[in-house]
Amino acid sequence: MSTARKPDTRATCPLCRKAMAAAEFSPFCSARCRDRDLLNWLGDGYRIPGPPADPETLAETLDTRREPPL
Repeated sequence: MSTARKPDTRATCPLCRKAMAAAEFSPFCSARCRDRDLLNWLGDGYRIPGPPADPETLAETLDTRREPPL
């Protein structure tokens, strides 16, 4: 007889790893975790690795995205 356990397939919150209680805040377990994740994005808590950006190139890119003044 096999005693191997089945993998746990319950959904868990990506921040606190608690089990999901309701789909209302999916993929998070609560509004608190959802808001913490948003603050991580807005406060540069999450970053994409890569070389530092050249300030001149960034300025040129931002200038071309702006609408011309009327």
